[in-house]
Amino acid sequence: MTMKIPHGKLSPFALREIVEEFVTRDGTDHSEIAQRVVMVLEQLENGSVELYFDDRTRTCNIVSVSP
Repeated sequence: MTMKIPHGKLSPFALREIVEEFVTRDGTDHSEIAQRVVMVLEQLENGSVELYFDDRTRTCNIVSVSP
């Protein structure tokens, strides 16, 4: 089961930890981690991406929102 997680309901610390884990997950992007975290946090705020928790894999994913 996949559940949408309202990012505004998470503590700033928890949200940042989730985003950091997400942006470093595949290890292929060698850009500055802090820049990627800020970019994803901005995307969450402007609604272009959403945060989901997958109960089966016990992981959080950030996915683009279709216009």
